[in-house]
Amino acid sequence: MNSSPNKSIFKRGAWYVVVQGILIGLILFGPQGSPLIQSEPLVTILQSCGIAVGLLACVIMVIAAINLGKNLTPLPCPKDNAVLIQTGLYQYVRHPIYFGVLLAALAWILIFPGLYVLVYSIFLFVLFDIKARREEVWLVERFPDYKAYQARVKKLIPGVY
Repeated sequence: MNSSPNKSIFKRGAWYVVVQGILIGLILFGPQGSPLIQSEPLVTILQSCGIAVGLLACVIMVIAAINLGKNLTPLPCPKDNAVLIQTGLYQYVRHPIYFGVLLAALAWILIFPGLYVLVYSIFLFVLFDIKARREEVWLVERFPDYKAYQARVKKLIPGVY
């Protein structure tokens, strides 16, 4: 699949990015819903853990973006001049930026443990799974080595999924 300028931005996967932006906005700024945890000491501990997880998430996203270099695009369709990256964080998980965003969503749940935040985060995970599947169709078409990479490296959560 070609990502040339003649190809509509929406045919290159912009709808995924729009929905992703909405879900991230809801996680950060939307209604939080009923608290999942009432115990004040437990909330304090979880919030501290959430801050640590959030910092880790930021580091992962930055390193993954640096690893991707000139290939970086918010769209799931790779750029015309893209090369396959299998080093850095990409040797541990095929979509480390998505993993970082999911970790950030987990951090937000720990800091603001509301039912709606949890639901938005679950929807974000499902969206990233669907977006990654579509992205990987294009990557398999573009890079013959991608199938072997898929067999070797997990998609969204290192060593798990």
